[in-house]
Amino acid sequence: MRFGFSTLFVLMVASPGFAAEPQGTVVLHGGGSVDSAVRDKFLELAGGKNARLLVIPTADTDTPYDDGRLEIWRRRSPASVALLHASTHTEAEREAFAEPLKTATGVWISGGYQSKLASVYLRTPVERELAALLKRGGVIGGTSAGAAIQSRVMLTRGDMLEGFDHVPATIVDQHFLARNRQERLWHALARHPKYIGIGIDEDTTAIITGNRLTVMGESTVSICSAPRQGDRKLRQLKDGEQLDLSTLRMELTGNEANAE
Repeated sequence: MRFGFSTLFVLMVASPGFAAEPQGTVVLHGGGSVDSAVRDKFLELAGGKNARLLVIPTADTDTPYDDGRLEIWRRRSPASVALLHASTHTEAEREAFAEPLKTATGVWISGGYQSKLASVYLRTPVERELAALLKRGGVIGGTSAGAAIQSRVMLTRGDMLEGFDHVPATIVDQHFLARNRQERLWHALARHPKYIGIGIDEDTTAIITGNRLTVMGESTVSICSAPRQGDRKLRQLKDGEQLDLSTLRMELTGNEANAE
Protein backbone atom coordinates (compact mmCIF):
# COMPACT_ATOMS: atom_id res chain seq x y z
CA MET A 1 0.00 0.00 0.00
CA ARG A 2 1.31 3.46 -0.88
CA PHE A 3 0.70 6.54 1.19
CA GLY A 4 0.92 10.27 0.67
CA PHE A 5 3.62 12.47 2.11
CA SER A 6 2.55 15.73 0.51
CA THR A 7 2.96 17.58 3.80
CA LEU A 8 6.52 16.31 4.09
CA PHE A 9 7.85 17.82 0.88
CA VAL A 10 8.97 21.03 2.52
CA LEU A 11 12.07 23.13 2.59
CA MET A 12 13.33 23.49 6.14
CA VAL A 13 14.10 27.09 7.14
CA ALA A 14 15.94 27.95 10.34
CA SER A 15 14.01 29.98 12.90
CA PRO A 16 15.03 33.65 13.17
CA GLY A 17 17.72 34.20 15.78
CA PHE A 18 18.58 30.50 16.04
CA ALA A 19 22.29 29.73 15.61
CA ALA A 20 22.42 26.11 14.53
CA GLU A 21 25.32 23.77 15.14
CA PRO A 22 27.30 22.87 12.02
CA GLN A 23 25.57 20.02 10.21
CA GLY A 24 27.40 17.55 8.07
CA THR A 25 26.02 15.90 4.97
CA VAL A 26 25.87 12.26 3.94
CA VAL A 27 25.81 11.48 0.22
CA LEU A 28 24.47 7.98 -0.53
CA HIS A 29 24.84 6.76 -4.11
CA GLY A 30 23.04 3.55 -5.05
CA GLY A 31 25.71 2.11 -7.34
CA GLY A 32 26.17 2.02 -11.07
CA SER A 33 27.57 5.16 -12.69
CA VAL A 34 28.36 8.15 -10.48
CA ASP A 35 27.22 11.12 -12.53
CA SER A 36 29.43 14.18 -12.82
CA ALA A 37 26.69 16.26 -11.21
CA VAL A 38 26.87 14.08 -8.08
CA ARG A 39 30.65 14.45 -7.86
CA ASP A 40 30.33 18.19 -8.38
CA LYS A 41 27.70 18.42 -5.63
CA PHE A 42 29.91 16.41 -3.28
CA LEU A 43 32.83 18.73 -3.98
CA GLU A 44 30.63 21.78 -3.42
CA LEU A 45 29.50 20.43 -0.06
CA ALA A 46 33.13 19.75 0.89
CA GLY A 47 34.17 23.34 0.19
CA GLY A 48 34.63 23.57 -3.57
CA LYS A 49 38.13 24.74 -4.50
CA ASN A 50 38.98 24.78 -0.77
CA ALA A 51 37.95 21.14 -0.29
CA ARG A 52 40.40 18.77 1.35
CA LEU A 53 39.31 15.33 0.14
CA LEU A 54 40.19 11.80 1.17
CA VAL A 55 39.19 8.71 -0.82
CA ILE A 56 38.76 5.39 1.01
CA PRO A 57 39.08 2.65 -1.66
CA THR A 58 39.28 -0.35 0.68
CA ALA A 59 35.98 -1.98 -0.35
CA ASP A 60 37.12 -2.36 -3.96
CA THR A 61 39.58 -5.25 -3.96
CA ASP A 62 39.62 -5.56 -7.77
CA THR A 63 41.41 -2.27 -8.54
CA PRO A 64 44.95 -1.29 -7.50
CA TYR A 65 45.11 0.96 -4.48
CA ASP A 66 47.06 3.68 -6.24
CA ASP A 67 46.72 7.33 -7.17
CA GLY A 68 44.90 6.45 -10.38
CA ARG A 69 41.76 6.42 -8.26
CA LEU A 70 42.23 10.11 -7.53
CA GLU A 71 42.33 11.42 -11.08
CA ILE A 72 38.57 11.93 -11.35
CA TRP A 73 38.74 14.20 -8.28
CA ARG A 74 41.96 15.96 -9.26
CA ARG A 75 40.31 17.13 -12.46
CA ARG A 76 37.94 19.15 -10.26
CA SER A 77 40.89 20.98 -8.63
CA PRO A 78 40.16 20.69 -4.89
CA ALA A 79 42.75 22.10 -2.50
CA SER A 80 43.99 18.55 -1.87
CA VAL A 81 42.99 14.94 -2.46
CA ALA A 82 44.65 11.75 -1.18
CA LEU A 83 43.99 8.07 -0.60
CA LEU A 84 43.29 6.68 2.88
CA HIS A 85 43.61 2.90 2.81
CA ALA A 86 44.41 0.35 5.51
CA SER A 87 44.99 -3.28 4.64
CA THR A 88 44.13 -4.55 8.12
CA HIS A 89 42.17 -3.58 11.20
CA THR A 90 45.44 -3.39 13.13
CA GLU A 91 46.77 -0.75 10.74
CA ALA A 92 43.55 1.29 11.03
CA GLU A 93 43.78 1.17 14.83
CA ARG A 94 46.85 3.41 14.82
CA GLU A 95 46.06 7.00 15.78
CA ALA A 96 48.56 8.24 13.21
CA PHE A 97 46.65 6.51 10.41
CA ALA A 98 43.50 8.56 11.11
CA GLU A 99 45.38 11.86 11.41
CA PRO A 100 44.52 13.07 7.85
CA LEU A 101 40.82 12.85 8.70
CA LYS A 102 41.20 15.62 11.27
CA THR A 103 41.70 18.24 8.58
CA ALA A 104 39.59 16.70 5.81
CA THR A 105 36.39 18.41 4.67
CA GLY A 106 35.11 15.50 2.58
CA VAL A 107 35.56 11.73 2.42
CA TRP A 108 34.46 9.56 -0.49
CA ILE A 109 34.08 5.78 0.11
CA SER A 110 34.33 3.58 -2.97
CA GLY A 111 32.06 0.63 -3.77
CA GLY A 112 32.92 -3.04 -3.44
CA TYR A 113 32.38 -5.13 -0.31
CA GLN A 114 30.90 -3.33 2.69
CA SER A 115 31.89 -6.23 4.96
CA LYS A 116 35.52 -5.43 4.08
CA LEU A 117 35.04 -1.82 5.12
CA ALA A 118 33.47 -2.85 8.42
CA SER A 119 36.13 -5.43 9.25
CA VAL A 120 38.95 -2.92 8.71
CA TYR A 121 37.53 0.35 10.08
CA LEU A 122 34.79 -0.36 12.61
CA ARG A 123 35.79 0.59 16.17
CA THR A 124 38.97 2.32 15.11
CA PRO A 125 40.06 5.99 15.17
CA VAL A 126 38.84 6.14 11.56
CA GLU A 127 35.24 5.59 12.67
CA ARG A 128 35.65 8.20 15.40
CA GLU A 129 37.15 10.80 13.06
CA LEU A 130 34.52 10.24 10.38
CA ALA A 131 31.86 11.06 12.96
CA ALA A 132 33.84 14.14 14.02
CA LEU A 133 34.05 15.29 10.39
CA LEU A 134 30.27 15.24 10.10
CA LYS A 135 29.88 17.02 13.42
CA ARG A 136 32.02 19.93 12.21
CA GLY A 137 30.00 20.25 9.01
CA GLY A 138 31.92 18.08 6.55
CA VAL A 139 30.57 15.60 4.02
CA ILE A 140 30.92 11.83 3.71
CA GLY A 141 29.84 10.23 0.45
CA GLY A 142 29.93 6.75 -0.93
CA THR A 143 28.66 4.56 -3.72
CA SER A 144 27.26 1.02 -3.36
CA ALA A 145 29.22 -0.51 -0.45
CA GLY A 146 30.30 3.02 0.44
CA ALA A 147 26.63 3.89 0.95
CA ALA A 148 25.64 0.67 2.74
CA ILE A 149 28.36 1.08 5.41
CA GLN A 150 26.86 4.39 6.52
CA SER A 151 23.92 2.95 8.44
CA ARG A 152 24.46 1.14 11.75
CA VAL A 153 22.41 -1.83 10.55
CA MET A 154 24.38 -2.77 7.46
CA LEU A 155 22.96 -5.13 4.87
CA THR A 156 25.24 -7.62 3.16
CA ARG A 157 24.55 -10.73 1.14
CA GLY A 158 22.11 -12.71 3.27
CA ASP A 159 23.11 -11.05 6.52
CA MET A 160 22.94 -7.94 8.68
CA LEU A 161 26.18 -6.67 10.16
CA GLU A 162 27.23 -3.51 11.96
CA GLY A 163 28.21 -0.42 10.01
CA PHE A 164 28.80 3.25 10.79
CA ASP A 165 26.00 5.31 12.30
CA HIS A 166 26.09 8.31 9.98
CA VAL A 167 22.34 8.23 9.32
CA PRO A 168 20.76 7.35 12.68
CA ALA A 169 17.80 4.98 12.90
CA THR A 170 17.86 4.08 9.22
CA ILE A 171 18.81 1.05 7.15
CA VAL A 172 20.40 1.85 3.79
CA ASP A 173 20.26 -0.52 0.82
CA GLN A 174 21.75 0.04 -2.62
CA HIS A 175 21.24 -1.26 -6.20
CA PHE A 176 17.71 -1.37 -4.84
CA LEU A 177 15.47 -1.91 -7.85
CA ALA A 178 18.17 -3.05 -10.27
CA ARG A 179 18.93 -6.09 -8.07
CA ASN A 180 15.42 -6.61 -6.65
CA ARG A 181 16.44 -5.97 -3.05
CA GLN A 182 13.04 -4.89 -1.80
CA GLU A 183 12.43 -8.09 0.18
CA ARG A 184 15.85 -7.84 1.78
CA LEU A 185 15.06 -4.40 3.14
CA TRP A 186 11.54 -5.37 4.27
CA HIS A 187 13.03 -8.32 6.17
CA ALA A 188 15.58 -6.08 7.90
CA LEU A 189 12.89 -3.57 8.87
CA ALA A 190 10.74 -6.32 10.34
CA ARG A 191 13.64 -7.07 12.68
CA HIS A 192 14.25 -3.36 13.38
CA PRO A 193 10.75 -1.82 13.42
CA LYS A 194 11.90 1.54 14.81
CA TYR A 195 14.05 2.18 11.74
CA ILE A 196 13.27 3.77 8.38
CA GLY A 197 14.47 2.01 5.23
CA ILE A 198 16.22 3.96 2.47
CA GLY A 199 16.49 1.91 -0.72
CA ILE A 200 18.60 3.71 -3.34
CA ASP A 201 18.53 2.51 -6.92
CA GLU A 202 21.49 2.61 -9.30
CA ASP A 203 22.51 5.95 -10.84
CA THR A 204 20.61 7.69 -8.04
CA THR A 205 21.69 9.57 -4.92
CA ALA A 206 20.15 10.48 -1.56
CA ILE A 207 21.72 13.59 -0.02
CA ILE A 208 20.99 13.93 3.69
CA THR A 209 21.75 17.06 5.73
CA GLY A 210 20.31 16.88 9.22
CA ASN A 211 16.85 15.44 8.63
CA ARG A 212 16.42 16.78 5.08
CA LEU A 213 16.76 14.18 2.32
CA THR A 214 17.08 15.31 -1.31
CA VAL A 215 17.17 13.03 -4.35
CA MET A 216 19.41 13.35 -7.40
CA GLY A 217 19.52 10.95 -10.32
CA GLU A 218 17.81 8.91 -12.98
CA SER A 219 15.82 6.41 -10.89
CA THR A 220 14.27 6.57 -7.40
CA VAL A 221 14.96 6.47 -3.69
CA SER A 222 12.43 4.25 -1.88
CA ILE A 223 11.46 5.16 1.68
CA CYS A 224 9.71 2.47 3.71
CA SER A 225 8.94 1.33 7.25
CA ALA A 226 8.42 -2.02 8.96
CA PRO A 227 5.30 -3.88 7.79
CA ARG A 228 2.37 -3.58 10.18
CA GLN A 229 -0.57 -5.99 9.91
CA GLY A 230 0.58 -6.86 6.42
CA ASP A 231 0.60 -3.23 5.31
CA ARG A 232 3.86 -2.25 3.59
CA LYS A 233 4.30 1.50 3.47
CA LEU A 234 6.41 2.79 0.62
CA ARG A 235 7.18 6.12 -0.99
CA GLN A 236 9.37 6.48 -4.08
CA LEU A 237 11.10 9.82 -4.54
CA LYS A 238 12.44 11.12 -7.84
CA ASP A 239 15.09 13.64 -8.85
CA GLY A 240 14.67 16.95 -7.01
CA GLU A 241 12.15 15.71 -4.44
CA GLN A 242 12.76 16.24 -0.72
CA LEU A 243 11.34 15.10 2.58
CA ASP A 244 11.89 15.57 6.30
CA LEU A 245 13.05 12.27 7.80
CA SER A 246 12.20 13.19 11.40
CA THR A 247 8.59 14.03 10.56
CA LEU A 248 8.34 10.94 8.40
CA ARG A 249 9.75 8.72 11.14
CA MET A 250 7.20 10.02 13.63
CA GLU A 251 4.31 9.42 11.21
CA LEU A 252 5.43 5.93 10.27
CA THR A 253 6.80 4.53 13.51
CA GLY A 254 5.93 6.96 16.29
CA ASN A 255 9.63 7.11 17.25
CA GLU A 256 12.20 9.86 17.41
CA ALA A 257 15.38 9.61 15.35
CA ASN A 258 17.45 7.93 18.04
CA ALA A 259 14.77 5.80 19.64
CA GLU A 260 16.72 2.55 19.39
